[in-house]
Amino acid sequence: MAIDTRSSFHPHTAAPGPGENSALGVNLPGVLGESAAMREVFRTTRQVAPSRACVLIVGETGTGKELIARAIHDLSPRSTGPYIRVNCGALTESLLESELFGHVKGSFTGAVDNRTGRFEAAHTGSIFLDEINSTSPKLQVKLLRVLQEGEFERVGDNNTKKVDTRIVAATNRDLLDEIDSGRFREDLYYRLNVVPIYLPPLRERREDVEPLVLYFLKRYGEQNKREMRKVHIESMRRLREHDWPGNVRELQNYVERAVILGTGSELLVEHLPPQLRGESAPRPIRHRGGGADFSSLTVELVRQGIRGAGPSANDLHDRIVGQVERELIQQVLQTCDRVQIKAAARLGINRNTLHKKLSEYRIDETAPGPSGSQRNGDGSAGDLDDDTAAGSRSGDPGSPYDEE
Repeated sequence: MAIDTRSSFHPHTAAPGPGENSALGVNLPGVLGESAAMREVFRTTRQVAPSRACVLIVGETGTGKELIARAIHDLSPRSTGPYIRVNCGALTESLLESELFGHVKGSFTGAVDNRTGRFEAAHTGSIFLDEINSTSPKLQVKLLRVLQEGEFERVGDNNTKKVDTRIVAATNRDLLDEIDSGRFREDLYYRLNVVPIYLPPLRERREDVEPLVLYFLKRYGEQNKREMRKVHIESMRRLREHDWPGNVRELQNYVERAVILGTGSELLVEHLPPQLRGESAPRPIRHRGGGADFSSLTVELVRQGIRGAGPSANDLHDRIVGQVERELIQQVLQTCDRVQIKAAARLGINRNTLHKKLSEYRIDETAPGPSGSQRNGDGSAGDLDDDTAAGSRSGDPGSPYDEE
C-alpha cells in the first residue's frame, strides 16, 4: 500500500514493513502493500523504472501517487540525479509557467532577477508533475514541446534551452473525461500515457488495511512513546469495512489519533472516531470552493447513502435517488417562487409529472408563494390537470418540457 516506510533521516533507504519480502523483490523502496492490486503496481513500477518512458500515475487523493513516482526515480539509472516535484494545482497559470520553465529579469512585474525553472533543475534526473490535469491549455502546449523535443524557453526569453529530464505525471481525474470536456489536450495525454500505473483506492484492496494499521500503530507508538501495539478484533473489523474516502491518508490519521488519545496496549473500538463506531450520521456534502466537481460529489453522496443505509437495506434506490429528487424539486420550486409552470420548465419535465412528484413526495403544494398562494404560472391558484392546459399557459403549445 502506498505509504512512506523510509526513515525521515535516510530518504533513500527502504525500511522493511509488515509483509515485505525483499528476497522476492516484490515491494518497492518506501512502499508497503500485500494485495494483488498492489503487487501489480510494484511489478509495473519495477519494469518501467529503468527505461526513459513517461509514466502517468492515476489514482484518488491519498493513494500514494508521489511515493510511486519517487520509487520510479530511485530504481532508475537517474537515481543519482535530482528528483523535482511540482504540484501543478497549487499555483496560478503565470506562476506555474515561471516555476516550470524559469524567467528572465524584467519579464513581468516582480521578476527582479533571472530564475532557473524546475525543468532545468531536474536535468539528468526526474521531474514529478502532480495534478497534471490542473494545467492550462497554454502550459499544456509548452509541456508537449518539452516531451517531444526536450526544449523550451524561459518566460520572457528567446533563447532555447535543452534538457534531459524524465517526466512522471499524476492525476486524480480521468483525463479522457477532461479531453472530452475540452480541458486537456489529447496529444499531450498520449505523450504522457506511455506507461500508465493505476493505484486503486483502499476500499478496493481491504486486505491491505491490517498491515497498514499495524505499521502505523508501531510508527506512532514509537514517536509518542506509547505501548499500544495490538488491535482488538472488533476494531480491526470496523477498520477493514470502512470505505476510506480519504484512502491511506485517512487511515493514517485515525491510527495516529487512536495512539495519542487511547490508553492501554490495545486499540479498542472506543479509540476509533465516531463514524467508525456508528455514532454519527453521514457528514453533509458541502461545496469546497472548487476542490471537488459535481461528479466527485455525486460519488461521495452515493457512498454515504449506501453506508448510512446499512448492509441489509434493500431500498437503496428510494433512499438515495428519491431523496435527491425530492430535494431538487423543493429547491427549484423555491427559486421559481413556487410557480409550478416555471419549475417544470427548469426541471425539464412535464407539468403533470411535476404534480405527481409533489404528491408522491408529499411536498406541501399549499405553501404560500409571494402572492400568498401556490401559483400555476398565470396568476391563478389551483392545479393544471392536462398537457394542453400546461402548454397553453406556458405560451408554447410545443413546450420543450412536454414528455415524449
